[in-house]
Amino acid sequence: MTFTVVRNDEDQYSIWPAGRDLPPGWLSAGVTGPRDQCLAHIDAVWTDMRPRSLRDRMATR
Repeated sequence: MTFTVVRNDEDQYSIWPAGRDLPPGWLSAGVTGPRDQCLAHIDAVWTDMRPRSLRDRMATR
């Protein structure tokens, strides 16, 4: 099965079956492939698990 890496507006990542409509609020991150490849990409790019709104709020303190 082929998956697509998706990202929401809080910079949180997940995978979604390729070819299916994306769920509301999620956009393609531009990576499609086997599950393991997609999860490896997420491991490489999603280094801070906090939602973007929390990171922004903490940065202004």
